[in-house]
Amino acid sequence: MKHATAATETIENDSFTVTDVFKICTRCERLSKKDFGVRIPRPLGNGPSRFIPEKEILQVSKVDPRTQSIFEDAFAALGRLDNISLVMGFHPQYLESFLRTQHYLLQMDGPLSLHYRHYIGIMAAARHQCSYLVNLHVNDFLQVGGDSKWLNGLDGAPQKLQALGELNKILAHRPWLLTKAHIEHLLKAEEHSWSLAELIHAVVLLTHYHSLASFTFGCGITPEIHSDGGHTFRPPSLSQYCVCDIANGNGHGHLEERRGNHQVSEVSGEVEVLMERMKQLQECRDEEEASQEEMATRFEREKTESMLVATAEDEECVPSRDVSRHFEDPSYGYKDFSRRGEHVPTFRVQDYSWEDHGYSLVNRLYPDVGQLLDEKFQMAYNLTYNTMAMHKDVDTTMLRRAIWNYIHCMFGIRYDDYDYGEINQLLDRSFKVYIKTMVCSPEKTTKRMYESFWRQFQHSEKVHVNLLLMEARMQAELLYALRAITRYMT
Repeated sequence: MKHATAATETIENDSFTVTDVFKICTRCERLSKKDFGVRIPRPLGNGPSRFIPEKEILQVSKVDPRTQSIFEDAFAALGRLDNISLVMGFHPQYLESFLRTQHYLLQMDGPLSLHYRHYIGIMAAARHQCSYLVNLHVNDFLQVGGDSKWLNGLDGAPQKLQALGELNKILAHRPWLLTKAHIEHLLKAEEHSWSLAELIHAVVLLTHYHSLASFTFGCGITPEIHSDGGHTFRPPSLSQYCVCDIANGNGHGHLEERRGNHQVSEVSGEVEVLMERMKQLQECRDEEEASQEEMATRFEREKTESMLVATAEDEECVPSRDVSRHFEDPSYGYKDFSRRGEHVPTFRVQDYSWEDHGYSLVNRLYPDVGQLLDEKFQMAYNLTYNTMAMHKDVDTTMLRRAIWNYIHCMFGIRYDDYDYGEINQLLDRSFKVYIKTMVCSPEKTTKRMYESFWRQFQHSEKVHVNLLLMEARMQAELLYALRAITRYMT
């Protein structure tokens, strides 16, 4: 070529070595001489999460043989090990249950065809602008023989899937508005109608991917290097590292460490205060029990207060065309259920619960899935290592229940036997902002919000919190959907 760049001319010069530009290990130098001219992708992120130092995530799989075994099984089944699984690896018991359920929903016998399942996953993840999950399932959809025309936009998909758009929208953002009329519309759509079994499968998939989008944003999951948004072709510019270090995301671990140490010194005593409050609440419980009227009042007060918690500075997130083409009405989002004079009746768990009603309905129409979901809910709810930050032998039941019930309270779901006054004692403002954002508008979750709550706690404990939030959200959505289906059936 006439206008060769200076860099190309230098490469052709025999005296040139790659180490003239940046430090490189012997192995990489050997490879680079052999394959020079190949554009090698570099990761845009440092490891599986923007929020958690990579070395902490990798240490888990090295230390724990069980986690390693689960990773191997997941890779054998899917041909990949995604970053969500790597972060969930902090809690191998839960990860095992999660992967078993997801595998059943996507790959085992069920009412829906494989390409429908992945397309519904795309629709659900797109509702929260979760391009990470959308891209994952676009690839899976094509691999199982899905029609690429459907990926041009929801209007290119079959009428039957388009009809699911309204259910997807309401479940993702305002599930309390779901009625039996919505269900009837889907089940009586003549040649495009859904069967009850198909609809249950679709509902479980929608709620699974809405809540998984929450986890993805809440943990700052980054795309894998081979995925869209996961790499760049720019050469590394940090001379103190070899290319292979940077390509493996090892660039700034020491900076994360310094920040972490600085934070801990700023917030000493946070854990002790929380433990003291738990102790005092337990003592109050033992001394006296509030009346049913008082309990109901406390629920209404907490529900009202939850509406005053703003999500992530209420900033607007404009979805990209790549994501927004998979759903309709992008302006439709989360709105508190009692704004503008609307009144939504409280959903009382004693009238319709997962254990007594939802579980059996799902299991009857989609065998074994009720059982799998129940195990996953129980695993997230009951998971404990009896630790809080640096303290051991701590009963965390009260704290876990407060987190779970606060999420259900935000969805208008009430447990008659729970004292909602405990929530304000145990969950501070910054934690509530994080919870509400991650559960209701996960695409607005920021690293600053993740770092601002429970600053003395381990990253593994924050991931545990995110598992609780994800499962509580999924169960809340399911309760509204299954109650509407039950009302239609009766």
